Amino acid sequence: MCKRHIWCVGILAAVLLLSVQVRADLPSTYDLRDDGYVTSVKSQQGGTCWTHGTMAAIESNLLITNAWTAAGEAGEPDMAEYHLDWWNGFNWEHNDDTTPTAQIGNGLQVHQGGDYRVATAYISRGDGAVRGVDCPENNEPAPARSLESYHYYYVRDVEWYTAGSNGNDISNIDTIKSALMESGAMGTCYYHTSAYKYPNHYQPESTTQAPNHSVAIVGWDDSKTFDSAPTQPPGTGGWLCKNSWGTGTGDGGYFWISYYDKHAGHDPQMGAVSFKNVEPMQYSNVYYHDTHGWRRTLENVSKAFNAFTADGDDPLKSVSFYTAADNVSYTVRVYDTFAGGALSEEIGSATGTIDVTGFHTVDLETLVAMEDGEDFFILVELSNGGQAIDCTSTVPVLLGAPAVTDGSIVSDAAAGESFYFDGTNWVDLQGLALFLEDDDLPARDITGSANFCIKGLTVVPEPATIFVMMAAGLPALLKRRRGRS
Repeated sequence: MCKRHIWCVGILAAVLLLSVQVRADLPSTYDLRDDGYVTSVKSQQGGTCWTHGTMAAIESNLLITNAWTAAGEAGEPDMAEYHLDWWNGFNWEHNDDTTPTAQIGNGLQVHQGGDYRVATAYISRGDGAVRGVDCPENNEPAPARSLESYHYYYVRDVEWYTAGSNGNDISNIDTIKSALMESGAMGTCYYHTSAYKYPNHYQPESTTQAPNHSVAIVGWDDSKTFDSAPTQPPGTGGWLCKNSWGTGTGDGGYFWISYYDKHAGHDPQMGAVSFKNVEPMQYSNVYYHDTHGWRRTLENVSKAFNAFTADGDDPLKSVSFYTAADNVSYTVRVYDTFAGGALSEEIGSATGTIDVTGFHTVDLETLVAMEDGEDFFILVELSNGGQAIDCTSTVPVLLGAPAVTDGSIVSDAAAGESFYFDGTNWVDLQGLALFLEDDDLPARDITGSANFCIKGLTVVPEPATIFVMMAAGLPALLKRRRGRS
């Protein structure tokens, strides 16, 4: 074995030893409040618990990284739950994929529920998050969708964790604890009922009730017991959670949920969700076709690309996408041309590995020059898990609000926007046969509504960066656009 290989093996062994040591050193109790990493308890209006769970996690991350203070903001982080409530793009008030955009009966009722995928779609488009001071802290009337005075914050990564395969399995619980200590509070869900003895909550795995409330995990206690529960969990330990019902409920607005609860820490979409690497919005434009983000996964598709047309000359810096599995290797490539069924003239790239399922933003190796009106193509190849798509879908409503319609969220796509590789050729996703299936409704044909969840993000370059790009041949790069055929 060469010296270089011996050195690499030694480094790998040290990293593995460190990761084991981190898990072994996790305290038996932890409370983010003790380190000042939790914001004040709020009191929600309407069915906005999911917006409060989301913003509690974002605010906690801003505290733990000091990004709020570094951005020059005063006081504790305070993000606008009701801007997300109104402008998430899934409700009667606004859906960019329909004409007109506001339609009674299209999607969710405003103030009546949502989930963390809805929140992630809103953030990934660049519609938020914005500060609480930018919008009224109430649910009427609707705040402006965008104003120059708003301070926008962008969440680079949203990660979905589960403690185990079901409520009785907590084999992965240390991963959640480590993420909580590293990145701050995490959104979760549970089924609220007096039968499960709030504020010391435990719902057995054998029950059937779906989640109806969203809260934020802020700590844990391995020795916590739930003696008052009608059915005892199979072990000790519980999550300390921050609610959004004011300080007059629970213990000053906080309560406990068992590690073994059916949903908290276990639901695959809302069990333990980390909104991390939050930063002031640095991007001047977000190119996307997937208004509603991750609604379904094409498990057998590994290579996909989206075609875009530049709206301005700001260079491309980053690309975002979803991974539907843990431990996924990715390759991102940006191309100048799609012609004759082939991509050519690579102009940007990035490679790496992503550890946790969710939404991710990666930076390209170099800025990619754009020219207004010209086409560019972003390819993402994933090693496993498949590709996330947006398509007409239904959303599990956390509040269980009465359905005025079937709750379907209309998505729309056009030919020539999204393509997947079938092993031989690039195929337009718009022609892929898709059907919306619901237990209570007949299957509906939703072919033509799908786009891949691949986005491009541009920045306004600093003067020094412009000089470097010009020195590297920017004038030549700006002549390269040929488009597609």
